[in-house]
Formats: sequence, structure tokens, C-alpha cells
Amino acid sequence: MKPLNKYFDHTNLKADATTADIIKLCDEAKKYDFYAVCVHGCYVPLAARELAGTEIKIASVVGFPLGMDSTEVKVRQTVWACENGAHEIDMVINIGALKEGRYDYVKHEIEEVAAAAGQRRSIVKVILEVCLLTDEEIVKACRLAVEAGASFVKTSTGFGKSGATPHTVALIKETVGDQVMIKASGGIRDVLATKEMLRLGADRIGASASVVIMEAVK
Repeated sequence: MKPLNKYFDHTNLKADATTADIIKLCDEAKKYDFYAVCVHGCYVPLAARELAGTEIKIASVVGFPLGMDSTEVKVRQTVWACENGAHEIDMVINIGALKEGRYDYVKHEIEEVAAAAGQRRSIVKVILEVCLLTDEEIVKACRLAVEAGASFVKTSTGFGKSGATPHTVALIKETVGDQVMIKASGGIRDVLATKEMLRLGADRIGASASVVIMEAVK
């Protein structure tokens, strides 16, 4: 396994996040050498400036947190974020479309966002919001993400009624195998939870408590 710090997308997606908060986030990412920071699109240029000269990646959210923007808007958000410094796009699917069986729509929007990101040498993580889905819907969404060219399946936004659980991470891993990677996010606040998610198959951890977790490891 990699050192624990290299699994973290150090995250601040609060609605009231300020410039100072994002600078602090980037300073913490440099101090602990986290894999990436995850920020709203408007803060991508700031994060790019703060992290210039480092290997720390920048992830930007798209269609966040509800997933209800049009495909065209999600693509435009993706292009703008990538052209301003994002290496990774964390995109929320249209959950309503999935739940009513409009699978072609869901697959198409992932394909479009993945293509836009790929043309700019960026990757896409597909956010499912597992707390709103049945196991069968999680499995279907995972398969659509694989077919559509995503690089990751991500459990949650962190804004739902619950986030990643051992059950959902294990289910996603059982479904996708090694075809795509898994990002566990939402409610992961301590060392034990982090290590359990990694044991079950997560390749990345999205957390705002990354510093607390690393300090606990020390």
C-alpha cells in the first residue's frame, strides 16, 4: 500500500468556503503531501496558483451536489475547470434519471463529460450519492460508469443524509472489480474508517478531516 496520506483528496466544498479557506486547504495539502485537493470550480484557478510547482492534483466538482444540471452545463463546467487547472472532475450523475430507468441519458452524460475531460488530459470520477440508491441501482450506475469511460466511481457528495459505508464500498468493488477505481467519500473522519474503506477496495478517500486523520496516525 501507499503511505496513507497519498490516498486523500483533501476537501473543502462548503457553501461558505472563502479564499482564505482554500489557501489553507492547499497549505495543508502541501504540508501533509496529500494526493489531491477537491474544490468548487470557482476556486480551481486559486488552487492551481497555490499548488504550482507541486505534484498535488486538483479535483473540481461538476453538477454538484444534486447532479441536476443539464449535460451541456456539466460539459461546460468540465471544460472550464480543466482549462483552468483541474486534473480530475468529480461529477454527480442525474440521480432522478437513473432511478426512473433512463440509463441511456445517464450513460451519455458520463460519456460527454469523460470525453471533454479526456481531451484535456483529465479524468472523471462519477459520484453516485449511494444514500439515495438501492443496491440494484448502485450496481447499474457502476456498470454505466464503466461503459461510459469513467476512471472512478465515487460513493457520495458528502451532502446527502449519509456517505460511504462499508457495505456500499464492498458492493461497488464487487461490481467494478479492477475496471475502474473507487473513491470513498462522505463521513470518513477517523483512521479506522479510512483503513476499513481501503481494505474493502477504495483507491482514494475524499475527506475534509484528512488533517485530523493524519495527526491521529502520528
